[in-house]
Amino acid sequence: MPANKAANKISAATQDFLDIAEIKDNTVVMKDGTLRAVLLASSINFALKSEDEQNAVVDSYIRFLNNISFTLQIVIQSRELDMENYLEYLKVKEKEQTNKLLKLQTGEYIEYIKELTSLGKIMNKRFYIVVPYNALSDKKKNFFAQLGEALKPATSIKLKEKTFLRYQEMLNRRIDSVAGGLEAMGINVIRLDTQSLIELYYRTYNPETAKNQTLGEIDKMRLEA
Repeated sequence: MPANKAANKISAATQDFLDIAEIKDNTVVMKDGTLRAVLLASSINFALKSEDEQNAVVDSYIRFLNNISFTLQIVIQSRELDMENYLEYLKVKEKEQTNKLLKLQTGEYIEYIKELTSLGKIMNKRFYIVVPYNALSDKKKNFFAQLGEALKPATSIKLKEKTFLRYQEMLNRRIDSVAGGLEAMGINVIRLDTQSLIELYYRTYNPETAKNQTLGEIDKMRLEA
C-alpha cells in the first residue's frame, strides 16, 4: 500500500475518533455543533483552614451548585513534573552567579532537587472546569433527529460565523456564572485561550510524544480538521 494512502487512512481514523471539529476564539467546537470552554482552576488547602473558614467554603460550594442550571465537567489531570529544564536553568544561574555564597547555595539546591527526584516521581495536578453550551439542550428532538445521531453520531457540523458568535455569547454567560461561584470559594480561574486549548488536548491525547515534541504557535499551524 502506498505511503500516502496509508497516511490518509490513519488521518481519517484519527478524525473519526476525536469529537472535536475545530478550536477557535478560545472555544472548542464539537462535531455535534455544541461548544466547550475550559477553565483552569487553582486549588485551596481545605485542611489548613479554620473551622469557620471551612464552613464558609462548604456553604459557597452549595450555593454554587444550586445556582448552576447546566452540566459541568470537572477534570483533574495528574502529570509527572519534568524537572530537567528546571535543573538546566539552575545550572546556568549557578555559572552566572558572582557571589561565592550564593553560588554555593545554588549548587547545594541543585543537588537537593536531584536527590528529591531520585526518591520518586514529583507529580503536578491541574484542575479544569469544562463549561458546555448546547443550543438544543432545552429542545425536544424528533424521532428522525435522534435516529440520525444514532446512525452517525460523529457527523461534523460547521457552524456559520453568525451562529457561532450567538452560541459563544451564551457560553460566555455560563463562564461568568461559573467563575463567580468559584471565586466566592477563593478559587481563581482563568479561561484557556486557543493556544492553551490546543496544547491541552495535544498533551492529553499524546502524553508520550508531548514530552519530546512541543507544539508551535497557532498562527503557524492549521486548526480546523
